[in-house]
Amino acid sequence: MKKIRLLGILCLAVLLGIAGCTGGEKEEKLKKLTIAEPVHLTGYLPLYTAIHEGYFEEEGLDVEVVTATGGAHVTTVVSGDAWGNIAGPDSNALANIDSKDPIVSVVNVVNRANVYLMAGGESPPAGASDEELAAFLQGKTIAAGRFGGSPNLLTRYLIMELGLEPGKDVLLEEPADASAVVSLVENGQADIANGAEPQIYEGIEKGVWGEPFYGFPSLGDYPYSVISVKQSTIDEDPETVQKFVKAMTKALKTVNEDEEVGMRVLKEEFPTTDEASLQASLDRAYADKLWSEDGYITEEATDKTMDVVTKTGVYKGDYKYEELVNMEFVETLK
Repeated sequence: MKKIRLLGILCLAVLLGIAGCTGGEKEEKLKKLTIAEPVHLTGYLPLYTAIHEGYFEEEGLDVEVVTATGGAHVTTVVSGDAWGNIAGPDSNALANIDSKDPIVSVVNVVNRANVYLMAGGESPPAGASDEELAAFLQGKTIAAGRFGGSPNLLTRYLIMELGLEPGKDVLLEEPADASAVVSLVENGQADIANGAEPQIYEGIEKGVWGEPFYGFPSLGDYPYSVISVKQSTIDEDPETVQKFVKAMTKALKTVNEDEEVGMRVLKEEFPTTDEASLQASLDRAYADKLWSEDGYITEEATDKTMDVVTKTGVYKGDYKYEELVNMEFVETLK
């Protein structure tokens, strides 16, 4: 009888051991991926939503986001320290010059140029015509952000499109820290700032500036922030790329349709930011149709981003849409 009981206990222990091993294996099946971001931004809400709502985990992925400033969000992908990044295809194009393993965009996230211009301490221009904008910007100093960054390049692009010369007709302050634009205008070191939410709300609340007098979302479809990986990743592990894209498109749908989920995720990602500021970010995002609806990056929109870096002289040479963008993973989900 004792032998039977002992045998039963041993069998139970074995079964529990198997169950424990199975649970461990299940956890190990989650593939860890790192996405590098240039700054922690409310505009990246769909990416954060895919993490917090468990969409990546559903696909067997464990995704973490690391902030890599000063252009490191691109170089960390080149070096292999990050699996992918969230950036514009134009930023990747700069890193792809003479590269044997280029960075390729696989899913859209922010489909508007999420940059605005705010005038500090004075009334904005009376109108939005090119002539009125040019007259208003002439002789001003703009806190434009880091040189080479999208906000800076868009600002330079606008100045040039208006027939003015950056650095001569319009001066530029170019801090590496994007959050410095508020203090630059507040302290009188700049007359105008470029930025996005929640900086816009912060400046308005402090009385530094009013509502933006110019918004780059007016450019229309513009792949401002997309998820990109190296070509070798696509070639060697397309299954993981497909799973990532599937989770992201699900998150895009959620964010575009459910503001309550968006606010909940923002509170988790930005716990020290007051709710009014987060709400202002959401309101502006929905008003400007900030996020892609289906993750698709069009050739026409990509040409706009490349036009900016080409005209500002940052990018020299030719490019091909097919080498910068791969939509096969998005198209598979249709």
